[in-house]
Amino acid sequence: MPLVNISILKGRSAAYRKAVADAVNSAVIETMGFPADDRYQIIHEHEPDCLQLQEREGDRVMMHLIMRAGRSDEAKKAFYARVVEKLAEDPGIDPANVMICIVENHDIDWSFRDGIAQFVS
Repeated sequence: MPLVNISILKGRSAAYRKAVADAVNSAVIETMGFPADDRYQIIHEHEPDCLQLQEREGDRVMMHLIMRAGRSDEAKKAFYARVVEKLAEDPGIDPANVMICIVENHDIDWSFRDGIAQFVS
């Protein structure tokens, strides 16, 4: 799973946060072939004036995924489409109010624990 930073508006319920996190996680697994048990997410909450997405109003989500290089353009496009579909279903976020940025890196750029680069050890 990529490391996913998810920014949402402050004051949303735990159920809302879970719906967003679950939608992102499910979409990543469905479209990019990550293992089902890999889940690394950080949810950031922001005041409306601190989460600006052009002039869009209402609920909005910005996410930044950091992951190992190698996923195809088709997989990424499928992820974009699937995650906005899932967020529209629950918790009801307009697809126009979702921004996604993916940044890729290399095996050496990851340590999951113990100060070891697990992908290159």
